[in-house]
Amino acid sequence: MPLDRPPRKRHATPAEQTPAPRSSARRVRRFALRAWPLLAALHGYIGWRLLPALPHAAFGVGLVWLVASLLLIPAGLFSRLRPGRASDRMAWAGYFALGLFSSTLVLTLLRDVVLLLPGTANWTEASAALVPALALAASLLGLRNAGRTARVVDVQVELPALPAPLVGFTIVQLSDIHVGPTIKADRVRAIVDRVNTLQADLIAITGDVVDGTVAALRADTAPLAALRARHGAWLVTGNHEYYAGAADWIDEFERLGLRCLLNAHAVIVHDDAHLVLAGVTDFAAAAFDPSHRSDPALALAGSPDGAPRILLAHQPASATDAARAGFDLQLSGHTHGGQFWPWNLFVRLQQPFTAGLHRVGSMQIYTSRGTGYWGPPKRFGAPSEITRIRLLAAPPLAAASTAPAVA
Repeated sequence: MPLDRPPRKRHATPAEQTPAPRSSARRVRRFALRAWPLLAALHGYIGWRLLPALPHAAFGVGLVWLVASLLLIPAGLFSRLRPGRASDRMAWAGYFALGLFSSTLVLTLLRDVVLLLPGTANWTEASAALVPALALAASLLGLRNAGRTARVVDVQVELPALPAPLVGFTIVQLSDIHVGPTIKADRVRAIVDRVNTLQADLIAITGDVVDGTVAALRADTAPLAALRARHGAWLVTGNHEYYAGAADWIDEFERLGLRCLLNAHAVIVHDDAHLVLAGVTDFAAAAFDPSHRSDPALALAGSPDGAPRILLAHQPASATDAARAGFDLQLSGHTHGGQFWPWNLFVRLQQPFTAGLHRVGSMQIYTSRGTGYWGPPKRFGAPSEITRIRLLAAPPLAAASTAPAVA
């Protein structure tokens, strides 16, 4: 199983790292300074539209919540800069507040639209009370959904001229676990245990494994070393690895036995049939390290002719270049399927696909909804998944026709 990749220089060990890379700290501070005035204005909008219509007692509760939310959200964001138990608790509070605020804002906007309609003048008070009630219900349900170990989703992908030994070949895809302040070792261990029961031929991890430094999360990612598949576990970087120090994480992932594909490929030999498994660095990696510019063509360079070609690429945005390079299938994540309504409706503004199996030219692409979550511990209308992809043979140019099904 040769791996075509140039040698890399040694990077700092976890013991040599600071609690948070300076670039990451600057990015968080810069974002907070820019976003807080907008955050304050949006909290003010909610208060302006809802509080006057509430009874006196509810007015006080609502005002306290808005002030607490305005303080907790940036506090949760800044807590990532100083990892520890207290910071993790603050992150939980801040991220939950962010999810609750998000739903409250959307429902407040929808309420204002409804109140513009004729005959809705008498709904003002009732709707003002209904908005926070629905937002809290959605956030609590989303919290429950986010706390569950991801379900297994079965997807059949038909590839043209697939060699007979590769018919039925299974790839288990993990993506966007986001180990960090709210996803810890016990959750990772549960994911690993579920994956190992599937007895996959190969495990593919399509980025955004972590939200923090190696020094802070080494113990929480340790269970990944127990992943088992006939042809091993393979990984590509996502944008969050670059926020947290990608070079150190690449070293740590390889120490755990996960084989990283950085604009490179490996040839998998399965019962005398060959399969090309390639991987690219994150679509935006060049902004952090120019030497990590994502390049599907480079990842495929020197691969054998005639073998099926599968690309691991964190962002679906890589699909156009991947199809042009000659790949048959791309596995991606990044979108979380929108994570919770209504943000799933806006993913297409930044990515070509939100979730599921699609086609770009002669190449197919599967976009996972993600195995964990980012930020708010909330999954609503976009459940997390562990994806089991089964390869099947199809005539050339045949369209993929089988929709995902929950196992």
